[in-house]
Amino acid sequence: MFELRRLRLLHELALRGTIAEVAASLSYSPSTVSQQLALLEKEAGVALLEPDGRRVRLTPQGRMLAEHAARALELDEEARAALTAHAGWEPVRIAAMPTAAQTIAPAALTLLAEREPELRVELAELPPEESLFELWARRFDLVIAEQYPGQTREQRDGVVHELLGEDPIRIVLPPAERPLPLHELRDRAWVMEPEGTAVRQWTVQQCRAAGFEPDVRFEAADLTAHVRLVASGHAVGMLPDLIWGDEPSPLTVSDLPGSPVREVFTAVRAASRSHEAVDLVRTALRDAFAAHRRVAP
Repeated sequence: MFELRRLRLLHELALRGTIAEVAASLSYSPSTVSQQLALLEKEAGVALLEPDGRRVRLTPQGRMLAEHAARALELDEEARAALTAHAGWEPVRIAAMPTAAQTIAPAALTLLAEREPELRVELAELPPEESLFELWARRFDLVIAEQYPGQTREQRDGVVHELLGEDPIRIVLPPAERPLPLHELRDRAWVMEPEGTAVRQWTVQQCRAAGFEPDVRFEAADLTAHVRLVASGHAVGMLPDLIWGDEPSPLTVSDLPGSPVREVFTAVRAASRSHEAVDLVRTALRDAFAAHRRVAP
């Protein structure tokens, strides 16, 4: 019989590509990962790995077994969900994009503390580009992410998305200024998120549609830095309403052409969708988002 822990290591290697990344993800040493994979090869009776320069890669048999490992892990998750329905709560691990981690997630945790005080929820703040992959790799049980108009996140097998709601995106200017349309900001310095992110691509496209190439002078993943750079008069930008939580914006806000919104959604693995604890967290997040929208300006 194959040991599930070793099958998971093979599955992780298929996802992440290197033993070092598998070790870092699961808090093992690289030598431990290598030893366990060598034992799995003995159990399998065929070569699962082969040299690839200074690294290793899966053989065809290794890729085949990794696919079976993914299904075995799904069955294990479903079995655990069924058992925990009768044996108390297991922790629910959440990854949330920054604006949700600062607003919706705390409100949902307050609701859960009232509804199920024994339920333990663990929260990490991660960008969607990272958290959705880690959900697929089983590091998290639930992810809060977003997608911008005209863009869709990658749909991975075995992962289910559910819309929480829509979040308006607006131009932000220093507080002493009056609202301005986008096309009048062609000569201003801009703050945007890093290259390679979906929001950076979308923001640049809005500027180009307005007839100019933005002067991106400041780049920051932390939206708090965006707020401070705009508030101090050094930049203009685009921010979603969710960043303000239930408070009014301290910046001058101006609508974008077409009043675009981003979609905020949760994602879970299909195998854990019926897990009662995960469902309780999703319900609390839906309620927290709905409450935010009722009080938002």
